[in-house]
Amino acid sequence: MRKSLRVAAVGAACAIAGAALYGTGVATAGQSTANSTHEPYNIGVLVKDIDAYYGTTLDSNGVYQASSTSRYAEDLARLESDARRQIDKAAHKARHRGDKPAVVFDIDDTLLLSLDYEKKTNYTYNSATWASYVAQADRPAVFGTPELVAYAKSKGVEVFYNSGLKESQRADAVANLKKVGADVNLDSAHMFLKDAANPPAYLSSCATAAAWNCTTVQYKAGTRKHIESLGYDIVANFGDQYSDLDGGYADKTYKLPNPTYFVS
Repeated sequence: MRKSLRVAAVGAACAIAGAALYGTGVATAGQSTANSTHEPYNIGVLVKDIDAYYGTTLDSNGVYQASSTSRYAEDLARLESDARRQIDKAAHKARHRGDKPAVVFDIDDTLLLSLDYEKKTNYTYNSATWASYVAQADRPAVFGTPELVAYAKSKGVEVFYNSGLKESQRADAVANLKKVGADVNLDSAHMFLKDAANPPAYLSSCATAAAWNCTTVQYKAGTRKHIESLGYDIVANFGDQYSDLDGGYADKTYKLPNPTYFVS
C-alpha cells in the first residue's frame, strides 16, 4: 500500500463539522483568532474532534475502538441504508433482465477499521509499522459493512474487493475479513490487491514488471473496468477515499467517512 497519511485539517474539519470544541476561547474552523486571520485549524483541537466523532475509547486490551453510538456510526448507518436500497433495485432488475450486478468494496477503513493504528502512530504512516499492524489480522469491522457484504450475496449480487493492500498481504487480509464476518468471495478472482511485481495486463498503461506508475485512481478504476469487462454491472462502489471512487465504472458510489487521512 499504502496511503500517504496526514491529518488533513480542511478535509477532517468538514467531515466532522459540528463536533464539540474543548476548552474556552478556542476558535472554530473558519473563525479567526485574536493573533491571525489565516491560522489553520488547531491540530490538538482537531484530534479531540476526531475522537468525539468516533466516540473513541480504549478497551481493556489497550485497543482504541469506535463507539456504536457515535456520529461516525450514525453516518455509516444512513449510508448503508441507502446502499441496501440500491442493492435491492439491482437484484430486482437482474431477475427480470438477466443482468449480472456486482458491488465493489475497498478494504482499509471501508471494511476493516484502522483507528487504533492511527491513534497510536499519531496519524502518521510508516511502512514497517503498518505492515506489522496488517499482519496481526485483528482489526475490528467498520460498523455495518461486513453485514452489507453478506446482504449483497443474499440478494444474488456478486461481491468484489478492490484494495491498495499488497499482494503479499493477501493471507492477512483474508484472515481478518473472515474474522469480522465478511467471508464472501475471498478468492483471487474476486479480491484484487496491488501486485507491483506482476501487474495484470489490464493495467499495462501504467504498470509493468519493471515499474508501477499507476495512481490510486488509475489502479482502482482500471480494476473496476476489468470487472465490468467480465460482464458485470457494478451497481455500487464503496470506499473511504475519493480516490477509491473516482474514474467511473460504477453506477453509484458511496463515500464512507474517514477524517484521519487522505489519499490522492
